[in-house]
Amino acid sequence: MTDLRIGPALVVPVTSDPFTGYVEVTGGEITHLGPKPTGGPATETVAAPGRIVTPAFVNTHCHTSQQLGRGLGDDVGLLTWLHERIWPYELALDESDSELSALVCAIEQIRNGCTLLADPGGRHVDGMARGIAAVGIRALLGRSAMDCGDGRPEGDRETTAEVLAAQDELAERWHGKGLLRFSYTLRTIFNCSDELIAATLERARALGTVVQMHVAEIPEENEHALATRGATTVRHLDRLGALGPGFLAVHSTWVDDEEIALLAERGCPVSHNAASNLKILGTPRVADMLDAGVRVALGTDGAPSNNRMSVLDEMWLAAIVQKGVRRDPTVLPAPIVLRMATVDGATALGMGDLVGSLEVGKRADLVVLDPYTPNLATAADPVSALVTACKSENVESVLCDGDWVMRDRRLTRVDEAAVLAEAAARAAAVRRRLQL
Repeated sequence: MTDLRIGPALVVPVTSDPFTGYVEVTGGEITHLGPKPTGGPATETVAAPGRIVTPAFVNTHCHTSQQLGRGLGDDVGLLTWLHERIWPYELALDESDSELSALVCAIEQIRNGCTLLADPGGRHVDGMARGIAAVGIRALLGRSAMDCGDGRPEGDRETTAEVLAAQDELAERWHGKGLLRFSYTLRTIFNCSDELIAATLERARALGTVVQMHVAEIPEENEHALATRGATTVRHLDRLGALGPGFLAVHSTWVDDEEIALLAERGCPVSHNAASNLKILGTPRVADMLDAGVRVALGTDGAPSNNRMSVLDEMWLAAIVQKGVRRDPTVLPAPIVLRMATVDGATALGMGDLVGSLEVGKRADLVVLDPYTPNLATAADPVSALVTACKSENVESVLCDGDWVMRDRRLTRVDEAAVLAEAAARAAAVRRRLQL
């Protein structure tokens, strides 16, 4: 007995050619893809004429604890953004704030077709984990790791040993619990000692998880690394043995040719956050990275640095900005960008064998898109339009691990209206505490 049969629809597996046909799921696993259904009965059948079925999207950089701080980081530079806005904001949150923030963030991800996110770290991981688990999607959890540097609030200063002990405890509690995994994190080279970096790498490799780190965000970071470590951020991380498939270099906005070659040679993936970069950091050389063979995935960053927490928006922006940077409309064609948002993102997070594409044997994380909206109905190429024109309004239903987390545009596990009302009140309360 098949659990779920979807079709006929336009099926976009990403790793193979699109076709009109069926997707079948049993036990949370994709068991059939093809132009015709299997012969047996199905417990649930979703007739999907005209619909588009894709893998669920992957957000490789998503600060879930910052969701209540949307709008707090507008129109300021990175160091002001961190020291005067975001770190005080994060310190003002208690565990229930972080849980609600993560819950709202996860709802927004579902409404944009995303079922896997990588959180680079907050203070209250237990709360964040509960918020994400409540809606039933996947996440790579992290705790913000800093043991040195200027600008940290008084209540947010820990020794190297304290940082590592806290991460170890969280890894034991959350790694592999349901759809959640733990990821060791490093905030920035401004705030992480070499001792912390080395010990973090050792622990992550032993656990079999990835390390997330903000890398080469602004020119001042490279200047700081040169002054304190004798090399720019990427070069210094390479000397420490950090670069590799298990190290997610987030942003990588200010890198030169040699550093791009290092990232490619070491197989080190990059999380590209187009909107956040443009707003605060600059424009990374994504097209050059792809030409060199770097695996580039997509992320939204947090609500205060992006304001739009949508991988759909990131696809369009990533493509169009690089076309402008190169003055070449052929760079970052839609199939490449769609891979960045799906299978390349899953692979960058160490989960490419589980999700990221529609393939028999992979877990059933998928999106049913309704193209009958003004932005998509007239598209000449619906696959290209997934990158160039698709919006959250097209996301009709979302499946994660074989379970509907959104069906016909309604969240299945939480009262969305009640959650959003509480979040609005809580965000206002946090701003009052901060006097912002």
